[in-house]
Amino acid sequence: MNRREFAKGIALTGGLMASPALLRAQGTALRFAHYGTASDSVSAAATRLAELAAEKTGGALTVEVYGNGELGSSPTMLEGTRLGTIDMATTGNPYFTASLPALNLLDLPFLFQSDAHAFAVLDGEVGQTLMSSMSEAGLQGIAFWELGFRNLTNNVRAVVTPEDMAGLKIRTTPNPAHVLAFETLGAQPTPMPFGEVYSALQTGAIDGQENPVNHIYANKLHEVQTFMSLTRHAYTTSPLVVNARRWSGLSPEVQTALQEAALEAATFQRQLNDEEDVAALEEMRAVGLQIEEKPDTDAFRAAVSDVTRAAYVEQFGAALLDQVDAAATA
Repeated sequence: MNRREFAKGIALTGGLMASPALLRAQGTALRFAHYGTASDSVSAAATRLAELAAEKTGGALTVEVYGNGELGSSPTMLEGTRLGTIDMATTGNPYFTASLPALNLLDLPFLFQSDAHAFAVLDGEVGQTLMSSMSEAGLQGIAFWELGFRNLTNNVRAVVTPEDMAGLKIRTTPNPAHVLAFETLGAQPTPMPFGEVYSALQTGAIDGQENPVNHIYANKLHEVQTFMSLTRHAYTTSPLVVNARRWSGLSPEVQTALQEAALEAATFQRQLNDEEDVAALEEMRAVGLQIEEKPDTDAFRAAVSDVTRAAYVEQFGAALLDQVDAAATA
């Protein structure tokens, strides 16, 4: 099953007609912050969400979109949503793990075998369990958007085997699983805000970084990199969350409409990323990026999976991880 077929399978059907009670809530507006540039798929998904929310509520709900980190960096946006200075936000799962460490599960290297496996987990029981846990941080999770499977770029050498990682200074997220994985590979993981990555690569402060193909292309990181390896070493979801107090103040009809819109926009974004990845690889190859399409992923998996899984299980137990593994063969 490919991404498009799976996305169609989970797409919600039908819409929410505006009821009299809903129309009495005219004037409700939510400020929605995200990290993406205008060319990033998250921007298209956010626009789609706003359109759907207005449509499903007969104009009762307005979603005001602030992209490209306009309301702050990813950690700042997330903290603002927790505190209520921002109503809604989406950003990469690694930024959630400081306050919700159990979500580190989703960032374990080589956790997901395919797109369909990731979607089955996120849209299923494990995803619902993790969404429910977000209330501990003052958040209401309503959908899992995505960045996608992460790949490595750098300016030093082509990376084909784990040994090629030795000594490379690689920007990572602050997620503990990511940091541990790169340390295990002999690299020097260097967490930093995403907004600083382009200049750090340009000046040589770091050798490389790791992100999904479409995200690398949308943010022009290939302009300051020489090599890419399609390692697909981790999948990054981007939870869409609402301040819990703001959520509880919405009518049930508006809550339903907003969640429907968020889930439909997630399906839309997954399809868009599928299409954009192919075009982005072609464009980056055409301008000179050297792309290793078949790195030794089995060797990478063997080098990091046991170490990172053991660290997670020691802290949180194996129950959720076992459910993720079972979903791969369901």
